[in-house]
Amino acid sequence: MTLVKDAIGSADIAAGRFGAERLKANFSDLHPPLGLHEAHVEAERCYFCYDAPCQQACPTSIDVPLFIREIAGGNSLGAAKTILDANIMGGMCARVCPTETLCEQACVREAAEGKPVRIGMLQRYAVDAMMATGKHPYARAASTGKRAAVVGAGPAGLACAHALALEGHDVVIFEARPKVAGLNEYGIAAYKTTNDFAAREAAFILSVGGVEVKTGAALGRDITLQALRQNYDAVFLAVGLPGTNKLGVRGEDTLANIEDALTFISELRQAKNLEELPIGRRVVVIGGGMTAIDAAVQAKRLGAELVTIVYRRGLEDMKASRYERELAQTNGVAIRTWAQPIALEGHDGEVSSVLFEHTAVVNGQLVGGRAPFRLEADVVLTAIGQTGATDIFGDLAPNLQGGRIAVDEERRTSLTKVWAGGDCVVGGLDLTVAAVEDGKRAAKSISAALKG
Repeated sequence: MTLVKDAIGSADIAAGRFGAERLKANFSDLHPPLGLHEAHVEAERCYFCYDAPCQQACPTSIDVPLFIREIAGGNSLGAAKTILDANIMGGMCARVCPTETLCEQACVREAAEGKPVRIGMLQRYAVDAMMATGKHPYARAASTGKRAAVVGAGPAGLACAHALALEGHDVVIFEARPKVAGLNEYGIAAYKTTNDFAAREAAFILSVGGVEVKTGAALGRDITLQALRQNYDAVFLAVGLPGTNKLGVRGEDTLANIEDALTFISELRQAKNLEELPIGRRVVVIGGGMTAIDAAVQAKRLGAELVTIVYRRGLEDMKASRYERELAQTNGVAIRTWAQPIALEGHDGEVSSVLFEHTAVVNGQLVGGRAPFRLEADVVLTAIGQTGATDIFGDLAPNLQGGRIAVDEERRTSLTKVWAGGDCVVGGLDLTVAAVEDGKRAAKSISAALKG
């Protein structure tokens, strides 16, 4: 994010608000990993349920009771294999997926005691043990001579490429950015994925072999869908949602220091020295999802003094889980609900405040126009959702609905030889684990088609 501060500007924006040691602590691992004894104690809490609700709640259907039983028995590598059989990105999902609203919420101990088995931490324990060996647990099948193109190296793309490579197909991944792993690399809070984990996991996945990665190759700019269909036996689109929604209020396009939250998170994630990254003293984040929480908490940990999240509906309507909301609040972030922006105000070309109006639901509709109020801001970060790119397909576009690609249960698009998955498809859930499941389903369908 480019933050402007000139001699006559009013914005209080500066780098180095915290020193190196404090920044290191602020962006260290949010959840330190379990040790051997801790993992065994936690694993023994599991009831190993038959027809376990935790497994049913997992989008990738990991056999949770089995892998926890394997940990309890001292077989962490076997547990990792059980996890990776269902979810090749099990390490990242253990770190970033909202387990508190998925498997752990379904845990019978949560229902009985309000304290579920820490499934996510146990999953991380096992997968980290596997990755520490430096060995990939799978071997490719004999070559089929078939070639597949995967567009996008995020969770869906990597999962699909890995599954296809295992079946003996040759895969080429085309990725628009300089690095692979998608939002795991560019769009998640740094304290959730420390020590370059996103890149290390991607390298682990690709070490299966049979996958070539071409970075800096964007669909619609460097490659075309038509050419991919002509040159490959199958194409999987995992292009994500490259656009961001606009607030649509006065001042948005004319004032400096207004940026989408994903750009802020990306630049923080890629910064080599956080002491050199500027941040405003007063930061307003508009939105109610995980991106809003990640941006707000990181702004606070970077040194912002006053950070406020403003959401147009109530707390329970926020896409961010209760745990994430509490994380923001314990980090000193204020959350204000039932308000929406109506104007961005500025001084000397820079944003200086946001004018909001209170909202309410009337006859089932959200309405504003109530009791305007103003929040001063040096920086405004917007996190109100992403949009698909409809101009990247050229003359050969699959059926789209609301800017997203329409697919069937097997993730087939309306075009022959073309599948799609992840955030870019209709019904995409904006979850790493859901994207991995899309990649798995598409790969199964693609492989069946390639094998005839």
